[in-house]
Amino acid sequence: MTIRHFLTLNDLSSTELRRLIRRASELKAIRNRGEVYEPLKSKVMSMIFEKSSTRTRVSFEAGMAQFGGHAMFLSPRDTQLGRGEPISDSAKVISSMVDVVMIRTFSHQLVVDFAANSSVPVINALTDEYHPCQLLADMQTYFEHRGEIQGKTVTWIGDGNNMCHSYINAAKLFDFKLNIACPEGFDPNMALVEENKERVMITRSPQEAATGSDLIVTDVWASMGQEEEQKEREKQFSGFQVSPTLMDLANKDALFMHCLPAHRGEEISVDMMDDPRSVVFDEAENRLHAQKALLEFLLVK
Repeated sequence: MTIRHFLTLNDLSSTELRRLIRRASELKAIRNRGEVYEPLKSKVMSMIFEKSSTRTRVSFEAGMAQFGGHAMFLSPRDTQLGRGEPISDSAKVISSMVDVVMIRTFSHQLVVDFAANSSVPVINALTDEYHPCQLLADMQTYFEHRGEIQGKTVTWIGDGNNMCHSYINAAKLFDFKLNIACPEGFDPNMALVEENKERVMITRSPQEAATGSDLIVTDVWASMGQEEEQKEREKQFSGFQVSPTLMDLANKDALFMHCLPAHRGEEISVDMMDDPRSVVFDEAENRLHAQKALLEFLLVK
């Protein structure tokens, strides 16, 4: 049996992604009705965290519990990935004892190498290059609120980071236009942009990017591991804050998303989270449902 991994959105086809998102909404309804559905009884997930996260841990751990399985949390103190034992050896040992491995780390290559040596599915729960699980939740949220995203315009405002890279992949797979507004020097991977140049536009103007958009998304200016750059980044990103005024340039039914945690007064205005166009808390909850759909897709044959 072929092992499927989920390291980037490109590991699933457009058809599979849409089916998974529909299933996520079905699983959400099942949970909200109080029905018990436990397709992963006796299954064990190893959750390897080299980068901490509230939403990632809670959503995956709760999802496995609701599915009747068990999630094993491994902190940086519990593993020595790449710091002694080779990644290949760690992957062979850990995957021989569990049914699925979730990794949240810095290096994307680490996840790639782990998957290459794993006997079970590996899920990328965030690397410095990509954050595909968040995109599943974002797309589920858009579909639930506005329907099909194909042919729409999405605007990314801020750093050309892992979330931005995953939005570029999503633009291709879900067939939407992506406007990226970022300061000079903070562009996304230009090779990735070039591969998707028919759908992706980069500008230095948040106002230009937001005009006529159906979805506006942002993230913190300094991600984990960039704390020393915080003050300098605040200067560089001045003018790239998402606010209700900026949202007013978008289409009337546009939505606002943020993967959280949000820094009010920095990348978003103090009042942006409470704006009626903001769906960030639905988006956060959908991490649970989208990831349950992903686990079912990878493990239930």
